[in-house]
Formats: sequence, C-alpha cells, structure tokens
Amino acid sequence: MKNKSMRAFTPSQIVNELDKYIIGQTEAKRAVAIALRNRWRRQQVPAELREEILPNNIILIGPTGVGKTEIARRLAKLAEAPFIKVEASKFTEVGYVGRDVESMIRDLADYAVNMVKSEKTAQVQSHAEELADEKILDLLIPPVKKSVGLTENNEGEVNNEAFQNQKTREWMKQKLKSGEMNDKMVEFDANSQNSIGMQVLGPFGLDDLGINFQEIMGNIMPKKKKKRKTTISEARKIIAQEEAQKLIDMEAVQKEAIDRVQDSGIIFIDEIDKVAGGGKGQGPDVSREGVQRDLLPIVEGSNVNTKYGVVKTDHILFIASGAFHVSKPSDLIPELQGRFPIRVELKSLTQEDFVKILTMPENALLKQYNALLETEGVKLEFTPDAIKEIARIASEVNEQVENIGARRLHTILTTLLDEILFDVPDKIPNEKVKITAKSVKQKLDSIVKNRDLSKFIL
Repeated sequence: MKNKSMRAFTPSQIVNELDKYIIGQTEAKRAVAIALRNRWRRQQVPAELREEILPNNIILIGPTGVGKTEIARRLAKLAEAPFIKVEASKFTEVGYVGRDVESMIRDLADYAVNMVKSEKTAQVQSHAEELADEKILDLLIPPVKKSVGLTENNEGEVNNEAFQNQKTREWMKQKLKSGEMNDKMVEFDANSQNSIGMQVLGPFGLDDLGINFQEIMGNIMPKKKKKRKTTISEARKIIAQEEAQKLIDMEAVQKEAIDRVQDSGIIFIDEIDKVAGGGKGQGPDVSREGVQRDLLPIVEGSNVNTKYGVVKTDHILFIASGAFHVSKPSDLIPELQGRFPIRVELKSLTQEDFVKILTMPENALLKQYNALLETEGVKLEFTPDAIKEIARIASEVNEQVENIGARRLHTILTTLLDEILFDVPDKIPNEKVKITAKSVKQKLDSIVKNRDLSKFIL
C-alpha cells in the first residue's frame, strides 16, 4: 500500500493507539481496527481477487458525545488516509435545493490532492529553498553579464570582475544562510493570483459541477507578476513556495491522490439516523428516503466524476454513525442496511469513564486547561476528590437534563474555571491555583440543584 504506516499497525496496535485518546468503547475500536487492517491485507492479495474484496462498512450506534466521531478521526490520522466527515442531514435528494451526495467524493478527492501535494512539497522543500536563495542573491548581487566582441584586455577585466562577483556572492550566501540578512528589505517579482468572480445560479456550485474554473481561466489568461517589498526572511518563504510548485508534477499528484482515495479513503457519515424513517412525511422530511437511495450507489460502488478524474467508490470505507434515539437502524431502507454489515453499539459514559476522560487521554481536558494557564505563569492543580466531584456532577446533569456524553465536561469546566480564566493574570499573577472538591461543590451545586438554571448553564 502507498501508506507505509498502515503496514506497521496490527489490530491490537491500532486499539492501543486509539486508547490514548478515547476512553472505553472497546467493541467499536476492535471493529474499526479490523476494518483498517483488512485494507492492508487486501493490498497483499493477488490482483485478480483483490477487486472482489469489498470493505465491510460500519454503523456506530450510540448517544452523542461518546466518541463516535473521534474514533473515525483518530483512525484516519493513524492510517494517514484521506478522510472527511460529512453530515447526512446536509444532503438532499437530487431535484431539491442542497448538496447532492456525490459532493462527498469530490470533497474527499480535494482533501487527498492537498494531502499528496503537501507531502511532495516537503520532499522538494530543501531544493526549493536553495533556488530561492539563488534568486535573492541575483537581486542583491546581479551576476556579471558577458558582452559580445571583447578584446583580450577587456576579457581579462570581465573575468576578474566575474571572479570578484562570485566571491561576493559566496560571502553573501553564507550571511543569508546564517540569518544575518533576515531583516534587510528586498523588492522582488511575485506571482499574482488572478481573482475571477463568478456566480452560479441554482442548487450547485462550481465545485459540485466538478469544474475547476480558476484553472481554466488561469490557462487562458497569462500569469501576472507584481512587485513586492518584504524582509528577506519573508521573501525566501514566498519564493521557495513558488519554486516548490514548479518542482511538483501536479498530474502525478492528482493520479496518486485518486489512487489513495480509491484504495484507502475513509468517509465518516454522521447523523445517519436523521435520514432514517419518516420517508412518507411532508415538508422537510420529504427527501429522507431519497437521500438514502442516492447514498446507495455511492456506498455500493459507482464512478463519480471529479475535477481530477473519475473516482471508483467500490473500496472506500464508509463509517456511519447516529444516536438512533428516535429511529432505529432497521428504519433505513433494506438495501442500505445491507451495505453496512457491521453494527456496533457504543455505551453511555459512566462516572468512572468521566474521571478517566479528564485525566488519561493525551489531549485530556485538564491537561488542556493546565497548558492554557501555564502560558500566564499560573499552575492549575486539581485534587483527586475534585476530579471525582466534577465527574459526579457531569453524570448527574446528563441524567437530569440531556445526555450529551463527554461534551458535558466542557460546559462544567468552563463554568467552574470561569472566574480564574477571567482574573488571570490581573488578579492571580504567578501562583498555584488549587481546585478542591469543596470549591467544585460551592461553585456548581446551586446550578445543578436548580434544574431550570442547569438547562441554560450546564
């Protein structure tokens, strides 16, 4: 597979990596780990059988805030695979105003092209910087021009001048590389973007039509140069960026991006339950079943036109998710159900889970707040009892008001630390702030007990 990292991770290693960011939900992690590993396994199968092996798409069922989106997002990051998240409720049936389902494939192709382009840019960056340095030296010390019809005496003078010019350039290049020249101003010609405005009337944008209008007009109209005056450090970045673009073969980039989308692309379709059931209704519900029918060929495997070429969707992995608190997975049309053979139910978060979420992940909320306040020289310390109390309140409010899972911790911590975040650094300069269970109760108990107030604040 083109993504070398995919080979390195076995299903158990994938689960271990996901454990660093997501608490619990072992069953869901196992399902996505197997699905990801199967993509690599498929690449090792003989070519004649490879095309026949289709991915097992997954539906994640569970209330909001339990980690459905985070599992898919971290999985794609791990695999270094093209990944996008779309909302099923944003799409409409063909014939209605709104985005058609094929636009998700076009978005995925855009993402993959940018992904491959940034990788290729990184590969040629050092060469591009060398070329940028040479261009800046040409501006500072123009090279000696050779004149036609020189006498022997004049030729000797010109050769001497060229030698001196070369020595000066080498000396200047050293100063340029060491950064001594960074603040010096320089004027140079930079590419000017042709800004072309065009309005498309109707439900589709240019992107939905698969037309790269900027590129079409760019080919017709000559590229303009405009004078820019910046510091040498800024000029190096701009010129290096332009040189890197020239060194990259965009056709090869687009071809590799399409291959990656077809072999390892992942699309996360959120809120799939919002288009389930209610197909016979009127008003906004009228196109629900239509969206499912439009989704069907994409998930089953079809060819979609993008501005980079045709994308086959047969081997793209689709992960759908929904709370399904109003409808059930069986309310989806049977054909679509059949295309999502793996169903995993994610469990609601308990008080113990909240304690782990606050402390264990690498991006834990308490670590985030700590890092924010350390920038002001203030050390934030939560006692174990305070963490348990925050978890208890989060669990209690989720039961009483609305279960929004781990997102409840955001609202509670924002309310709890509101005064500290406001008073730093004016009233709390350079000291340690200790949060205890007592201070948590004082700040939050009255809000939790007042149910009407908790609906608005927590």
